[in-house]
Amino acid sequence: MAYLKRFVIERDIPGVGAMSIVELCGVARASNQAIDKIGSGIQWQHSYVAGDKSFCVYLASDEAAIRRHSELSGIPVTRITEITQIVDPLTANN
Repeated sequence: MAYLKRFVIERDIPGVGAMSIVELCGVARASNQAIDKIGSGIQWQHSYVAGDKSFCVYLASDEAAIRRHSELSGIPVTRITEITQIVDPLTANN
């Protein structure tokens, strides 16, 4: 398997924060179907939904894989940022 980098994808989706669980399940299903079509090189880890935005964490070979996922799923991409470091409370123990 290719080396995967971690990305956060910011998505502007008006009303996403007010979507029902059924609607969010439909969005998740579209994402999973796009990942199945792409095959290797992309993995969805989780998403945060807030107001009119979602922030999704993906592992992917590159930004092109994320853009292809967006095309196949119909889920828009506003910004893609590679995550180069993770800092959490345990970082203080190093």
